[in-house]
Amino acid sequence: MSASGLTLPGLASGDLPAAAELRGRVGGSRNPNPADAAAYAEIMSTLAFGKGFTDHMVHSRWTPSSGWGPLTLEPFGPIELSPAASVLHYGQEIFEGLKAYRWSDGSIRAFRPGFNAARLANSARRLALPELPAEDFVASIAGLIEADERWVPTADGATLYLRPFAFSSEPFLGVRAGHQVDYYLIGSPVGPYFAHGFEPVDIWVSSTYHRAGAGGMGDAKTGGNYAASLRPQAEASDRGFEQVLFLDASTNTYVDELGGMNLVVVDADGTVRTPNLTGTILEGGTRDSLLTLLADSGREVRQEPIALADLLADIRSGSVAEVFACGTAAVVTPVGRLAGEDFDVTVADGRPGPVTTNLHAHLTDIQFGRREDAHGWMYRLL
Repeated sequence: MSASGLTLPGLASGDLPAAAELRGRVGGSRNPNPADAAAYAEIMSTLAFGKGFTDHMVHSRWTPSSGWGPLTLEPFGPIELSPAASVLHYGQEIFEGLKAYRWSDGSIRAFRPGFNAARLANSARRLALPELPAEDFVASIAGLIEADERWVPTADGATLYLRPFAFSSEPFLGVRAGHQVDYYLIGSPVGPYFAHGFEPVDIWVSSTYHRAGAGGMGDAKTGGNYAASLRPQAEASDRGFEQVLFLDASTNTYVDELGGMNLVVVDADGTVRTPNLTGTILEGGTRDSLLTLLADSGREVRQEPIALADLLADIRSGSVAEVFACGTAAVVTPVGRLAGEDFDVTVADGRPGPVTTNLHAHLTDIQFGRREDAHGWMYRLL
C-alpha cells in the first residue's frame, strides 16, 4: 500500500538506474582545498544540524533556450548572485530534504529519493520553475556522495543530510517567472534533529497565525511557508514550547501540520488518523512510509479532517492514546503535550507510547539496514 499521491510510477528505488550509471552524468572536478583534518574532525565530532558542510556541491543551470545544463561538481562555497536576482524579491525558490545512511557493511543508501524527486517537481510546478528530471535529481546525489563519501557519518543514528534546492537567479525586477534558474545540492553531516533525542516534545497550538491557506503554496516545499512559521515558532519558544501546530486558515478549526512535520494520532482502539491532504499540507515521505507500515501491520489508517476541539476532548477522555509528529529531519517525534491560549493537555502520561516507539525503531532500522526493506525504499549510492 502507498498512501502517497506523489510517488511517480517507475520511480521506486528499485526502478531507478544504478547509481554507478547516474553519477556519470555529474562532471566537474574535486575541490583542491578540502577541509583539513582539524576542520573535518570538528564537524564530525559535533554533528550539529545544518551547521557543518561537506567539501563539494552539485550545480546545474536552466534557461528557456537551452533547458537544464550539465550537472557539475564544484567546491562548496559562496554563490555569486546579482542584487537584482528575482528570488531575492519575489521568493521563487523550492527545496528538498533527504538523508544518506551508512550501513554496517560500509555501503551508503538513500531513502526513497524518487519520492523527493517527485515532490521537488510538484513544488516546481506550483512556483512556476522548470522541473528537474528525476534521474538528474538522483544523479546529483550519487555524484555528491561519491565525492564526499568521507562525510557520511559512522556514529549511531547519524546521517548526511542532503539539501537540494532551486531558485530564480535571473537579474530582473519584473514580476514574472525567472528565465534563469539554478539548482544546487549541498550536504551536511548531522546527528539527531532534537538535542534530547527520542523524547516527547511540547507543542504550542497557534490560533493567531497560519502556515498556508487554500489555493496557496502549502503543498509545495518552498521557503515562504517556513518563513511564515518563524514568528509563531519564536513566540512558542518564548513560552517554553519546542514546536508550533497550525490550524486550517479557513475556519481555524482543524489540525493542519507543524512548521516542518506532519501530525499523526493513535486512538486507544488502535486506529491511526492523520489530517488528509487538502493542498495546504506538505505531503511527507516519512508520513507516507509510516502509514504504509501501519497498514502492513493490520491497523486501520484514516486520512481525514481532525478538529482540534475533538482531539483535545479525546486526549482528556483517554480515547487518544498517542500523538506523534514525523518528518525527514526528526523521523518520528512523540508529542507529550498540546497547549494553546485556553487549554493545556498532556497526551497519556507524557511518555512515548508503544506505537510511536515501535514505528521509530521500525523505520530507522530499515533506513540503516538493520531490518528487511520489504517495500524497496532504500537506494544504494555507493
